[in-house]
Amino acid sequence: MSALRVQEILDATGAVLARGDVRRSVVGTSTDTRTLQAKQLFVALSGENFDGNRFAVQAAQKGASMVLLRGNPGDALPDLFGDVAIAWHPDPRRALGDLAGAHRAKLRAQVIGITGSCGKTTTKNILTELLSGSVRTVSSPSSFNNEVGVPHTLLLADETTQALIVEMGTNGPGEIAQLARIARPTGGIITNIGPAHLQGLGTVEGVAREKSDLFAALPREGFAVLNLDSRHHELLRDATVARLITISVDGEGELNATDLHFDSGFTTFRVEGYEIAMPLLGKHNVSNLLAALAACRGIGLELATVLPAIARLKGGRQRMERHVIGDLVVIDDSYNANPDSARAAVRVLAGLHGHARRVFVLGDMLELGDMAPELHHKLGEEVAQAGIDLFLAIGELAECAASGAMVAGMAPSRVLHFADVDEAERELPNLLVGGDVALIKGSRRMSLERLTRRLAELHPTRAA
Repeated sequence: MSALRVQEILDATGAVLARGDVRRSVVGTSTDTRTLQAKQLFVALSGENFDGNRFAVQAAQKGASMVLLRGNPGDALPDLFGDVAIAWHPDPRRALGDLAGAHRAKLRAQVIGITGSCGKTTTKNILTELLSGSVRTVSSPSSFNNEVGVPHTLLLADETTQALIVEMGTNGPGEIAQLARIARPTGGIITNIGPAHLQGLGTVEGVAREKSDLFAALPREGFAVLNLDSRHHELLRDATVARLITISVDGEGELNATDLHFDSGFTTFRVEGYEIAMPLLGKHNVSNLLAALAACRGIGLELATVLPAIARLKGGRQRMERHVIGDLVVIDDSYNANPDSARAAVRVLAGLHGHARRVFVLGDMLELGDMAPELHHKLGEEVAQAGIDLFLAIGELAECAASGAMVAGMAPSRVLHFADVDEAERELPNLLVGGDVALIKGSRRMSLERLTRRLAELHPTRAA
């Protein structure tokens, strides 16, 4: 980001300076002293279990130019090292959003917001790769998609940025609308609608309404990428006045993928006469790529300009990440899970041939509210119907999926349940045989990436 003066930060946020020079220069923001760099603004966020004000001294010691503390004028000042500027604000989290919003108003970049029940980060990564060879692009680091991450992303851009890609997540009503007010997107992608974050949003219809707020925020001269294969696409269509660019797999989208094949870590398909070989697996990743291609079209780039970048695509860490471990193939998709992304994983695994067995490892899918047992049971039925050879379920909710698989006709000898990841970590190496392909899927808090690490640790023994 371009350098700001302390006075500009005060003007944007309404914070009150307690000490320091208003002409002092600030470059960048941080809310974490572990990653804070010299000359940055440290914003002292607070929550139920932490108080950012307690880290002000550490921020000053690491060279922060300014610290924004929670409090009011007249509160006792911390004894900080150096001449760091100190300002008070009753809600530093809101101040961070206000600062980002003021910064966004000065940018000339196209701002593309991405939300959806799953696939946000993968689509963001794909779009970043496609655009970066043609325009100066800034995008969300990692999964910076909440009321703290979105402001950080906006503040990374400067006056030379041409495309700014902002990932937007939500746990409850109104969060997408608030993020959109800060980011003011000119283009939007809603990857899909599914049963995710039901604890906060109640129903899939509630998810659709919440996600539609991104499209509602778009200007008439902007564009909205609409996935016709996603449920509730009619509601999303009606939410926006922006230009619609529709996508579909074997459907009737403006960008439509046909003739899909999966083989050796690649997905091949056709779109608008082009033969595409994508080094990512799965129909869901075809949809993610189509969404990114549509966004490129939305900002005026021809497909032929960005298609060469597809060969450089890589799956994100623990997102369909393929490992060859001895004589096993392990696909680590353990970053997170909801019913739609888990079904997509089952389809990917079912489409992989030439292996001794196809093994699906499922951990609990969390944040599904009262529907969690039913949704796990239905997923288990789909595992059985897909012809998976071995189903390993981990956790209390995943036991419902194991039950569903057996109800749907999967032999009990091919369905195993483990109480937790510790038990699975002990037993998994003994259950896999040479030539197996295993796909590991579960919610982030299940920490199923431990299984891949354990298999890798045992690789020398297995190879011997």
